Amino acid sequence: MIKYVCQLIRLPNVIFVAVFQILLRYGIILPQLANAGIEPALTTAQFILLVLATTALTASGNVINDYFDVNVDKINRPERVIVGNTLDRRTVLLIHVILTFLGVVCGFYIALRLHKELYAFVFIIVPVLLWFYSSLFKKHFLIGNLVVAILTAATAWIVASAEFAALVLHHGHNITSNAACETAWLYCNVYACFAFLMNAIREIVKDMEDAEGDAACGCRTLPVEMGYGRSKSIVMLLSTLLVICILTAFLNSSRLQSNEVLGWAFVAAIIVTITISNIITLHAQEPKQYHKASTLLKVAMGIGVATIILL
Repeated sequence: MIKYVCQLIRLPNVIFVAVFQILLRYGIILPQLANAGIEPALTTAQFILLVLATTALTASGNVINDYFDVNVDKINRPERVIVGNTLDRRTVLLIHVILTFLGVVCGFYIALRLHKELYAFVFIIVPVLLWFYSSLFKKHFLIGNLVVAILTAATAWIVASAEFAALVLHHGHNITSNAACETAWLYCNVYACFAFLMNAIREIVKDMEDAEGDAACGCRTLPVEMGYGRSKSIVMLLSTLLVICILTAFLNSSRLQSNEVLGWAFVAAIIVTITISNIITLHAQEPKQYHKASTLLKVAMGIGVATIILL
């Protein structure tokens, strides 16, 4: 039972989100505040609840996605279908409800403690977006891809936003106008943009992997609507933009360049991994080849997140 629940929520992806948020706080935000002599106002317990809220909603989104994707998955990956096989549909829906409830409650508590009504709205709209993504948006041209990419980027924004909201609550609005907060916010934005572009590319590659099942079930994804050739061209275009952004960010970061050899090694590893993924995508003819390209993009994102350690 536990094994199948872990597969259903995609535990490695959920852990990745948690690690990403932890690295952002302890690798970027808190060191910047410490350099300026500013004590963090968001407590460790509050941060843990924030991460719990984010990961619970991520997991619930994965669950409801599999719930609505049963027919597609029976065509694309029948051996990996959990919903209706190893776990009945009612149990899957119950898991989704529990995870959503946990995420919303934790999010509401953070909103209450930080006096940020907007956060309460965010933690309501996110599960709603995930539900409609799984049931409706992903069947329409590009909408699903954008929703996933934006929500992934939001995992970075929410960490910085909560930290600075706590500072404002304790010290007033002027506290966030100092150089330390501005630098921390800038770095978080860079990683959010990196996550957005990387996930936008990976979602298109995954759509090419699942095109057969999507077409059979009436999903109007990019490969179904425009074909593999144009989809691959868009992947190449976005990948080029991503590489340019990575090089620009590195060349403008004095902290990354202070570890020049290690910094260039990380940048080279990301670019090489993306390039290999693109070569596989360009020559791919079968779903397993697109899956390999998608996995490499996940590796590239992991390497990118690991650069936070250099900061």
